[in-house]
Amino acid sequence: MEKVIGRIPVLECLRAGKREIHRLYLARDAKGLDPIRQAGRGVPILEHSQEELDRMAGNTVHQGVILEASPLPLWNLAEWLNQPLPQDAVLVILDGIEDPHNFGAITRTAAACGACGVLFGKDRAAPVSPAAAKAAAGAMEYIDLIQVTNLARAIKDLQKAGFWVAGLEAEATQSVWEADLKGRIALVLGNEGHGLRRLTRELCDLRLCIPLPGPITTLNVSVSAAIALSECVRQRNRPK
Repeated sequence: MEKVIGRIPVLECLRAGKREIHRLYLARDAKGLDPIRQAGRGVPILEHSQEELDRMAGNTVHQGVILEASPLPLWNLAEWLNQPLPQDAVLVILDGIEDPHNFGAITRTAAACGACGVLFGKDRAAPVSPAAAKAAAGAMEYIDLIQVTNLARAIKDLQKAGFWVAGLEAEATQSVWEADLKGRIALVLGNEGHGLRRLTRELCDLRLCIPLPGPITTLNVSVSAAIALSECVRQRNRPK
């Protein structure tokens, strides 16, 4: 059983119907919770003090709302590839993203831009945690989460399935604006401090940069993801 923490993550979890719901904890006298109460009809509701919810939430801001639910379902790659996927499917690959807030923010942008899934490693990666789910603001309830034990093997399997794999890297010579990002594309985002691992970089079909004319030469990885995903959307919606 997992805790979903915060008003928007809880509301979207209840609306999506992706998980089995167990209990809903609300702060006594909290205002503005009617949408959550309505979405949670039939769910046992327990009211507690702010202090009690603080203890339950740990270091995550709960906004007076905590939900106990079954864990988010995680796909394995073989099963995910075996389902019908669109010919212009977009997948986001996280190569060692360790910050749960970056994990959540990237997942939120991926869902908003119509990506089919977010793929990440089992080790050396931020877990699917309450902090990541809160940063995703409910997006994890609507996008496929794919966990793999070997990222290099996963990239090769995606290439066999018709995906072009594009790694984002500041040192690349081709920009995201110049690349053809239509068709099946997997965008790879590297670790916050070290970027793409050597083997990941070597396996990419494309290495792409985001040109930055200003004095700041790097971007937060979640911002880079948003720019690249927005370009995927633009190319798919460009007038013919």
